[in-house]
Amino acid sequence: MPAMPKLTLIDGSSYLFRAYHALPPLSNAAGEPTGALYGVISMLRAILAAPPDYIAFVCDAPGPTFRHEMAADYKANRPPMPDDLRAQVQPMLTMVEALGLPLLCVEGVEADDVIGTLTRQAVAKGIEVEISTSDKDFAQMVGPGVALVNTMTRTRMDEAGVVAKFGVRPEQIIDFLALTGDKIDNVRGVDKCGPKTAAKWLGQYETLDALMTNAHAIGGKIGENLRAALDYLPLSRELVTIKTDVALEVAPEALKLREPAREQLRELYTRYGFSTELKRLDGNAPAPAPRPAATPAAPMPAPPPILAPQAGHANAGHYEQVLTPAQLQDWLARLRRAELIAFDTAADTADPMLGQLVGLAFAVEAGSACYIPLRHDYPGAPRQLDRESVLDALRPLLEDETRPKLSQRAKFNINVLARHGVAVRGVRHDTMLESYVLNPTGSRHELDALAERHLGYQTVALADVAGKGAKQLGFNQVDLDSATRYAAEQADITLRLHQALWPTLGEQPGLRTLYSELELPLLPVLARIERRGVLVDAGALQQQSADLGARMLQLRAEAFELAGHEFNLDSPKQLQAVLFDELGLPAAVKTPKGQPSTNEEALAAIADQHALPQRLLDYRACAKLRSTYTDKLPLMINPATGRVHTCYHQAVAATGRLSSSDPNLQNIPVRSADGRRIRQAFVAPPGWLVMAADYSQIELRIMAHLSGDAGLLGAFNSGIDIHRATAAEVLGIAPDAVDANQRRAAKAVNFGLMYGMSAFGLARNLGISRGEASDYIGRYFSRYPGVRAFMDATREQARDNGYVDTLFGRRLYLPELASRNGARRAGAERAAINAPMQGSAADIIKRAMLAVDAWLADRHDAHMLMQVHDELVFEVREEAVEAIREGVRQRMVAAAELAVPLVVDIGVGANWDVAH
Repeated sequence: MPAMPKLTLIDGSSYLFRAYHALPPLSNAAGEPTGALYGVISMLRAILAAPPDYIAFVCDAPGPTFRHEMAADYKANRPPMPDDLRAQVQPMLTMVEALGLPLLCVEGVEADDVIGTLTRQAVAKGIEVEISTSDKDFAQMVGPGVALVNTMTRTRMDEAGVVAKFGVRPEQIIDFLALTGDKIDNVRGVDKCGPKTAAKWLGQYETLDALMTNAHAIGGKIGENLRAALDYLPLSRELVTIKTDVALEVAPEALKLREPAREQLRELYTRYGFSTELKRLDGNAPAPAPRPAATPAAPMPAPPPILAPQAGHANAGHYEQVLTPAQLQDWLARLRRAELIAFDTAADTADPMLGQLVGLAFAVEAGSACYIPLRHDYPGAPRQLDRESVLDALRPLLEDETRPKLSQRAKFNINVLARHGVAVRGVRHDTMLESYVLNPTGSRHELDALAERHLGYQTVALADVAGKGAKQLGFNQVDLDSATRYAAEQADITLRLHQALWPTLGEQPGLRTLYSELELPLLPVLARIERRGVLVDAGALQQQSADLGARMLQLRAEAFELAGHEFNLDSPKQLQAVLFDELGLPAAVKTPKGQPSTNEEALAAIADQHALPQRLLDYRACAKLRSTYTDKLPLMINPATGRVHTCYHQAVAATGRLSSSDPNLQNIPVRSADGRRIRQAFVAPPGWLVMAADYSQIELRIMAHLSGDAGLLGAFNSGIDIHRATAAEVLGIAPDAVDANQRRAAKAVNFGLMYGMSAFGLARNLGISRGEASDYIGRYFSRYPGVRAFMDATREQARDNGYVDTLFGRRLYLPELASRNGARRAGAERAAINAPMQGSAADIIKRAMLAVDAWLADRHDAHMLMQVHDELVFEVREEAVEAIREGVRQRMVAAAELAVPLVVDIGVGANWDVAH
């Protein structure tokens, strides 16, 4: 039997808004917004890879519709379309037509009505219909021969899918929508009637009419709300009903794909910087494979938030090597006239606290830059300008706060120049941070990756001029021509990148504020912290290394005795043989290749069945602490300062949290005795003390604020122990009757739920059955319903939009929400719950750092040394402890206004462990 012809009806408005919210804000070289346009074209490309028999792209026509005559305030609550989205509507329509798709916009009705009419006409003629949309209202159209397809997530919804998602049949969707209402469209529903209540009523009474007839039988407050809504429910039903009899000038079978207007498409793709589409148009990119038929149970990945390369930036620049005083004076004049100075430093090592300044690069207009070599000392190197004389000439410009400056790695450059007596001020932009704020979950934010992604430009790699590995030269050994080509290009491309990124970032008020008022001002603060460094007791660490080594020898001997022979404790293969072949222990965890795993999780899972796995875990813990900290930290003491200087990274963690490296101060264990002993080696000099200020339960407090749950808000506002209060609520006992194990269970739930912990995870954490854990979680949500509602709403928002926001507007994209892989998808849903809390906490402590740093600027009795998660660590003169303690507390508490108080625990001592 021949297959039925198929008609695909594309809901253009749904495509446009979905693409706008799913992708980061993008722009072309001219600064025109392109994000939504790029997303729409990506989704259309997926459909056109295997085009249907008939197709149409349907959009709303401008002006009011018949529904506005029925209800003057219809859609009155909708905010105006953002300007950057409005600017993309006409280009989208032009591009759709150029692709050869029939475009339908009918005045007086909505796109939904046009799609509804074509659907009914097509079904009557034996044509199968797919409605490509993410709009839930179209569920009323589903039936034999009609399905909904979400192209972004590539999921298909048939009649069974409607029932699974909404709890009602397709023919009940209109009544369902009338009951729940639509705040955005200003369609009034029954107050407090959510999807579950609406589905329950329709399951009992079948129709809205029958429910209204029996409204007197519905008890409680919700029954009162239903009866109060009886007068306007019929109008609400009319407003949400898709019209299926619109007078159309075109029949379904006339909606055929035309040949694309290739030259027009070439002009459009060039203008908007869609280089990938240009390649496809010219046959230089492989055609996408036909996509499999979508199924309800197997969503496919959504288009990732890839920034389209910008046209017009792929040309190499003109770079000048500055070797004479006259050349330097010429560039000084150009720098003085410049509206924005892009600059970069070249040093002989990657450590700004050790590196010597080798040269400086500047750019003031795209495509033109210079390199001023200062200390290239390879045999036969040309004579160069005197470094101190050049720095003296540049110092007034570099230290002038009123002269805007730009860099790609501003903090590194600030610190290199600070070591050479230049206090850089006036850094107004950092392209790494621009990229990071636009899309923190995107890929790398290094210059080479950004240049290729945004400019379609491949930069000269450092390895190309200096080599790599053991043979890599210091930059001072690189010949001047190669050094100029590399370093000047760094400044030039930084300027070009800024010109591509800033217009997009500048048009997003929330992201612009986050960038300009939080991330950028934090740069000099972090630079000062890094230069200050922290004092460590090398002798104490060396003694701990010796003790750890002795313990490792003892653990190894015990392991040999338990196994009955010697073996290599660091060999996974030998461990597999001993644990699973000789001792016959179960393989609780498998490797990707199906082999028994010997990682920490696997060993912990069988530690209660034999003594050897625990010995191995203890051995590894000692080895890790020794290699990462006790052996390494003494070697990292800077000979000039006598301190350890970490490097903080702003553009790594997607949530906005700072990370650190060389050394990593974020992962020093705090719960183990060995970890605390390492912290004891972080000390203060004579006459000073270490002060640690730590936000108390900040993520839980943010959860209380975001969820608005009355129970959590009451507990935090009353100042009682939140974990004891939770245990009392869940178990139905008095707070003073809660024992230590009950409090521990409540703490595990309070923190675990923010990380998406399951009943299985809680059971394993507490050593109880999965049934007991499930029962505990159920009771928790019954006592804190606001938390459940917040988590459900956040997941839904994340699935619909592809991202979540923090309290301060940081946007965290979660592309894995559309993954086919269930584990990845579940992980993304867990991240969607946690990211607003963790990201907001990160923003709050950054705000606190800015406030504290500004307050300490004129003082000489305290210095900020470290930021570790929710904790700030200071070095304070003994006589100033009380004043600093109170000043720090005030500013950390004032860093955010939540519905619950922020609480800061502050300790003081001779070392970090005592202070913490």
